[in-house]
Amino acid sequence: MKNLESVAAPGPARVDTLDNLREHLQWAIELEQATLPPYLCALYSLDPERNPEAVEVVGSVFAEEMLHLALAANLLNAVGGRPRLDFPGMLPPHPRRLPHSSLELSLLPFGPAALEMFLRLEQPAPPGAPAEGDGYETIGQFYDAIEQGLRDLCEQLGEREVFCGDPARQVAGTHFRHTAGNLFAVEDLESALGALEEIVEQGEGTARGQVWDGDQDIFHPERDEVAHYYRLQELKLGRRYQRGDTPRSGPTGERISVNLSAVRPMRPNPRLSDHAPGSAVRTAQEEFNRTYCTLLNQLEQAFDGDPKLLGTAVGTMFALKGQAAALMSLPDGDGTVAGPTFDYVPPESRP
Repeated sequence: MKNLESVAAPGPARVDTLDNLREHLQWAIELEQATLPPYLCALYSLDPERNPEAVEVVGSVFAEEMLHLALAANLLNAVGGRPRLDFPGMLPPHPRRLPHSSLELSLLPFGPAALEMFLRLEQPAPPGAPAEGDGYETIGQFYDAIEQGLRDLCEQLGEREVFCGDPARQVAGTHFRHTAGNLFAVEDLESALGALEEIVEQGEGTARGQVWDGDQDIFHPERDEVAHYYRLQELKLGRRYQRGDTPRSGPTGERISVNLSAVRPMRPNPRLSDHAPGSAVRTAQEEFNRTYCTLLNQLEQAFDGDPKLLGTAVGTMFALKGQAAALMSLPDGDGTVAGPTFDYVPPESRP
């Protein structure tokens, strides 16, 4: 398996064989997982009592990134691959690059710097932007390369040859909290294109130029749901999008309040090596890391033929939330508090 930090080759890379398609879909799993630690740090740093609207937005984006991870796993299973999440290269130190891209990810508390990072991460592809299977500039361009490869391979080999995976390995029918998105089985080209559309439109908006992602807002059923990039713009600009708004107009709806004084001042990109073994902060960080790696293992097993473990993974997420709250109550010098490091812990070192 390629190292996550391998340097991406310049220019678009075509997805032109089944093995190449499986490799790119594993990269998609690695990409979606890479977004989780930064979103979790921003979410955990928010005081939910005094920042409910920011918690709602960041929490809903995180939930949909989990959905995208599951859809990417269904795609890989559908074409005869095996999703992998529990290996050391999945969790390199932060700051780090998004897999096969130059986009940089850091672990930051919620605030202007985190918002700018997320906006760059979720940025829509420009009109007419080429598909890019490696060294991609936007996530949408990477998924465009996978879509193009899927279409070409189905035309060359036939759908039955491409979608050769065991249908029993599909994870479907599970409702993800805080999202109107659907987790469905991928069995043919139509459902595969639907999964890719769900991933890209929730991030960038429908038809690459719309604010909306095509779903109904689960928190506000009277309005359409805004895509990730534009939800983050709402937090940055302090207003919600309303019907008639466009990317060019910006949001013109009701105000949305963000209280930057109600954010736990987590130290950016915390490291285990900043604290002595046995210290309170390091002990709490190590406990969090063990739990997060247990989560990765549960997800891998769920996507590797044991779908019922997805429910177990949801329970592990609640344990992570409590451990993060305990970490962020510990002072870390210079007015900051401790935060999770997301280091890899080998299976033999987990409970």
